[in-house]
Amino acid sequence: MNLRGALIAAILLGIGGLGLVAWIGLQLPPKPAAAAQAVSAPAMATILTAAHAVRAGALLKYDDIEAREIEAAQVPAGAHPDNARARAELVGSMIRRGLLPHEPLLATDLLRPGDHGFLATVLSPGMRATTVGVDAVSGTAGLIWPGDHVDVILTQISDDQSLPAGRRASAQTVLRDVRVIAIDQELMQGTASPAGPDAAQHTVTLEVTDLQAERVVLAARLGHLSFVVRSADVAPGARDTPPPTTWGGDVSSALTEGHVVGRVMRLYQGNSDVKEFKF
Repeated sequence: MNLRGALIAAILLGIGGLGLVAWIGLQLPPKPAAAAQAVSAPAMATILTAAHAVRAGALLKYDDIEAREIEAAQVPAGAHPDNARARAELVGSMIRRGLLPHEPLLATDLLRPGDHGFLATVLSPGMRATTVGVDAVSGTAGLIWPGDHVDVILTQISDDQSLPAGRRASAQTVLRDVRVIAIDQELMQGTASPAGPDAAQHTVTLEVTDLQAERVVLAARLGHLSFVVRSADVAPGARDTPPPTTWGGDVSSALTEGHVVGRVMRLYQGNSDVKEFKF
């Protein structure tokens, strides 16, 4: 075969190969478009959920709340979106039923401060709520928070001149280890009271038994009430016995110096003759 024939044969063979490749390509199924293959991402929403297990009856705190992102189509009715206002409104709410970690905080599972029956629900079974008027000093200068446990101290000043000077003033503990459930209208630490965070306290609401309620109401009429915050931890082996009454003479020796500690009896004879006997 001459050179020209070989060249023509090579050209024909190449054309045949290209035709074969084209035919094979036509037999394969077409590739779907990338846009058709891409699945559209579902819309997402961020809601507020329980950061950990929360027992029924607990008051919700800031560290009980966390944000969780879920598909928007799966957001349950009554869920709260994640924003500062929603978090502030949830703090202080009472949990109606126990919640599991990451469970959505639903409106039906919460009882908010100000709702009808909220205070009665916060109280432990069989307990009462009594409110005591305080000033900036007796209220521990705003350092008492709802949830704290306090002792209530009564101080009295007697104007009975027959008593020794060291016995005319006294202080005694009338209630021990009672829970504070509200300061003014604020029922949870971290929530803003209507008058603002720097406003002076006017009332402290305590959780007490019926007998304790009578004692604190009577004590408020007898003298001045002050509150002492108790430690959250109890020392091992500590005996929580009430302290004895503290008298003015126990605090200030000046009240007893030059005075005979004891009782004074006055003997009246007529309108002007008065004799005193100290014993």
